[in-house]
Amino acid sequence: MEWSWVLGCLCTADVKDCMLKINTLNYAQEVCYNGTLVIKAFSSGVEIGSCNWILNGPKGDIAYLSNSCFFSAHAMAFDYRSLRGTCALIYSDFSSLSDTQDIEDGDNYTDPTSDKLLPPSSFQDSDGFNLNSDEDLEEKEKLVFICSCAIECVKDGGSVLIPINRLGTILQLLEEMTTLLEASATEVPVYIISSVAEELLVWLNIIPEWLCKQRQERLFSGEFLFAHVKLLKEKKIHVVPDIHSHGFLKNWREPCIVFCPHWSLRMGPVVHLLRRWCGDPKSLLILEDMENLELALLPFKPVAMKVLQCLFPSGIGLQKVQPLLKTLQPKTVLFPEDLRLKTNFSCEKSFSVSYYTEAETLKVSRQKDSSEIKIAADLASQFYWKTFKKEGINVNRLKGKLLMENGRHHLFLDNDKKTSSGNSSLLRCGLLDSNKFLAKLSKMGINASMERGTDDAGSTNVRIVHTEKPYKALIEIGNTSTAITTVDANVASILYKAIDNILDEV
Repeated sequence: MEWSWVLGCLCTADVKDCMLKINTLNYAQEVCYNGTLVIKAFSSGVEIGSCNWILNGPKGDIAYLSNSCFFSAHAMAFDYRSLRGTCALIYSDFSSLSDTQDIEDGDNYTDPTSDKLLPPSSFQDSDGFNLNSDEDLEEKEKLVFICSCAIECVKDGGSVLIPINRLGTILQLLEEMTTLLEASATEVPVYIISSVAEELLVWLNIIPEWLCKQRQERLFSGEFLFAHVKLLKEKKIHVVPDIHSHGFLKNWREPCIVFCPHWSLRMGPVVHLLRRWCGDPKSLLILEDMENLELALLPFKPVAMKVLQCLFPSGIGLQKVQPLLKTLQPKTVLFPEDLRLKTNFSCEKSFSVSYYTEAETLKVSRQKDSSEIKIAADLASQFYWKTFKKEGINVNRLKGKLLMENGRHHLFLDNDKKTSSGNSSLLRCGLLDSNKFLAKLSKMGINASMERGTDDAGSTNVRIVHTEKPYKALIEIGNTSTAITTVDANVASILYKAIDNILDEV
């Protein structure tokens, strides 16, 4: 791969080539990789593009459970039911690392029948989860509080900087912000600075699949999915590609409210604007909760501007981990080692638990010892099955191609090789016991003698049986096959039936 003159930056052509290799899919849509792995994505209830996955192969299926949220004011609900009954489940929701409360075994399980113990604002879904509607109200209250702080800031003459992180949350903030600005009769410009913002905002208003039911109903009733479309038409918000664009410089005025990338505070327009306002005690920086805020602001010190951190729900939560896994019923759960002390599975009997760590290989026992094969009904009806009674299996001998497609084995036979009861009746599976064969011939009144012989490979472990009266034939019994040689087809049929009866007894 070639590199551009800017150190560390890939050429545009290379980036475009990589982007062409990206495939898009809808929720619950199946895509197949290399004919072997069937992949499906399901909503995690957090944000656009955030999914849980099922990878289905010939030897079993694996569910990948990422950060997921039971409640969301904008995203489609967490589709956990589609992850049920997999061979293995990789639990990768690390949002609980910030929880200070450890959960003892059994403490986070709620009896699905204990509805009377729930507060009026709570309800349970069909699987017995306590889903508290107060979580939705809490998210709404957070949005109102953040916007109130922003409006107070601009009233005092300061500007507000909001780095773009989760897109759905930003759109809700934008809606609430403009509503409160209008209610307070405060006129300040609101800017969205991003090279992809204009295209993205248009796209978000016509793609409802990732949104919650309430938002989707807006589309069917002729309303906008989000309020930004109306705000753009009324010129209450301004979308510009970068801080150096002519339109931005022409309309720029302070104080103002700016949404721009990047939440890391290390790239994008946020770097320039943060340097401009970091020394202003009247200005406000609004961030989603950061693990190390001091480190994030280190390049901009001294920082005099106010900083508001907010945390929106984006994980399952320790209280719901075990009830969720009990509902999903995987055979094996792969759980992060970092969360071992926060959740106790010592009394769990319905599934086994293994703990994984970063950059270490974890071996998981195979759940399926056999593979399934798909055979066309018209082809299967032509098979001549032979039953091995002791093993309880049916056997058929055939010749064809075994192919892998959509994660399943498929059997295809050539037209001239199709097996039927007519042309496969003289084919049997099994190793013939020569002594039993001689005894069987004697009971049938056939004189026979046996001698040692050699096959084409030079093996001496071959028995040759000669029959004289009343049927003349030669039977060669080897390690891998038994061959009947005779000039009379009726004799061959009689001898085959004798062999067939012996193999039936095996």
